[in-house]
Amino acid sequence: MDRFTVVERALRAAAPHALLDALRSALQECYAAQSVDLLMADYAMTILQPVTRLPYTDEPLSVFNSPAGRAFGAQEVIPVDGPDAGQVTAHLPVTVRGDRIGVLSVVLARAAADASVVTELRELAEVLGREIVVADRDTDLYLQARRASRLTLAAEIQWQLLPGRSCARPEYELGAQLEPAYAIHGDNFDWSTSADHLTLTLANGMGEGIEAALLTNLTVNALRNARRAGLDLAGQAALADQAVFGAYQGRAHIAALMLRFDLATGHIEALDAGSPKIWRLRQGEVEPLLLEAQLPLGMFEETVYTPQSLPPVLPGDRLLFVSDGVYDALSPLGERYSRRALQRALLNTRLLPPTQVPRSVLEQVVSYRDSVEPDDDAMVVCMDWHGRPDAT
Repeated sequence: MDRFTVVERALRAAAPHALLDALRSALQECYAAQSVDLLMADYAMTILQPVTRLPYTDEPLSVFNSPAGRAFGAQEVIPVDGPDAGQVTAHLPVTVRGDRIGVLSVVLARAAADASVVTELRELAEVLGREIVVADRDTDLYLQARRASRLTLAAEIQWQLLPGRSCARPEYELGAQLEPAYAIHGDNFDWSTSADHLTLTLANGMGEGIEAALLTNLTVNALRNARRAGLDLAGQAALADQAVFGAYQGRAHIAALMLRFDLATGHIEALDAGSPKIWRLRQGEVEPLLLEAQLPLGMFEETVYTPQSLPPVLPGDRLLFVSDGVYDALSPLGERYSRRALQRALLNTRLLPPTQVPRSVLEQVVSYRDSVEPDDDAMVVCMDWHGRPDAT
């Protein structure tokens, strides 16, 4: 049995809370690893926290100015000189289907760190990522390790609703972020893919705190229930509208944007229920995509919703989706962020991968507000469209 298979089997056989211990032992035995550490990205995507004894961990590393952070951001193996002479540390991205989880740092003897070893270690980091996703069903260890501070109850509900913070397929790449990460209220994004379509939903619930989180929870699960029953966008919106109205009788409602992308053609079917806004970057030109506004979900009983067709996305297009917390952010002089600054932000981040764009835009929003306190949470979702190579 080859060494890669030995380590992979050790991971699969390990208890959910003992993945790192099992991996460390197997890498020491099969690859002569001298040190193995797992760093988890926190909810704000600004630091990498070592997985050690909880609820406390060792000192975190910055995503922005550390070798491990460069491996996380670039999604590449970053080798650096080890702590002692004759050693090298390989920082390996831990990612599952484009969803960035963290970094695996392995210290090896320099003589043993040839290209084939590094390639195998990178593949094992991917195996570790998949095992962590499965283990999250049975242990809180890795979820706790992602927290730089305690989440509010509303944020706990919201984060548990999310499909991930990034996703990649040959046809597209997605990156998303919510802020403030540890105290979000009603903003949410959701996606689901099939062989032929991508469904993307963005929601912005009214209210604050636990009330907003519960409203969004009801809406997202109603939309998922309808989608999994095979209903089209109009049917999904109608079911969610009825669920929210039935629970709140019009006292609360939620804005939503629902999109269905044809993976072969780039055709977009959209439904705007008082939704977050869309901006498109195409060949260096930024423009908003205007939709036919319809009522938010749950405002009135038995509202009829009608999807519309948008121009297809083309390979090389970038779409940016922002909630009111970004779109309506005010400068100290009272100018909305959406007026000019959002277009500049989209142009300034055009060379970044979509996984890094949301964080960059949100940081620019904070600078734009200066000392003005936000009155709403903020959501940014970025999509790069590649299309299918064989599509006509």
